Parts: sequence; structure tokens; C-alpha cells
Amino acid sequence: MSDRLKVLVRVDLDGARAQVAARGHVTAHSLQGLYAVMKRANSLGAGLALEIDVTRARVEPDALEQLRACARSHHLPAHIDPLQSDCRFSILAPRSALTSAAAMAA
Repeated sequence: MSDRLKVLVRVDLDGARAQVAARGHVTAHSLQGLYAVMKRANSLGAGLALEIDVTRARVEPDALEQLRACARSHHLPAHIDPLQSDCRFSILAPRSALTSAAAMAA
């Protein structure tokens, strides 16, 4: 797997859905670029169901936690979206991240 972040955006305007799929290495630094893509996808239409798929990426724990914090707050970081538009999205995380989070919670 490459360290370079690659992003693919799939949009279904009829179904009001968009998926941002990332591959490669998601770090706190590369997450900034992912946020910019998410902002653009979110601006395609009000009420668009946005899904962030990082199942095929290597995601650093701090980057995943930052992403989850944005999902909980429904806002992207202020330096990415100064207007703080509503951004509701779901996250498909790698299995290793799910098991790591469960182990930390136990």
C-alpha cells in the first residue's frame, strides 16, 4: 500500500448520495486534503448523504479520531470551512481501527 493519499469521489445526485473513498496513508497532515474534498462533496447539494470510506487506507489513530470528532460535531475544521456549514457524514473505518477502538474502550 502506498503512503500517498488517493481519493475517489462517487456521486449519485438522483439518490442524494456521495462517497469519498480514500486509499493510502491517512495522517493528521493528509487529512487536511481529505477535508477539502469532503467540503466540496458536501457542497453539491443540501441533504446529501455523505460517506467517508477509509476501509482500504492505513489510518493513523489520531487522524481517525479527528475525523470522528468532525462527524460528531457535524462540522469540518474552521480553517477548512470558515462558515462552519453543516456537514453530516458517516465513516467506514478499517477493521483494525474498529478492533483498536474496542480494545481501548474495554
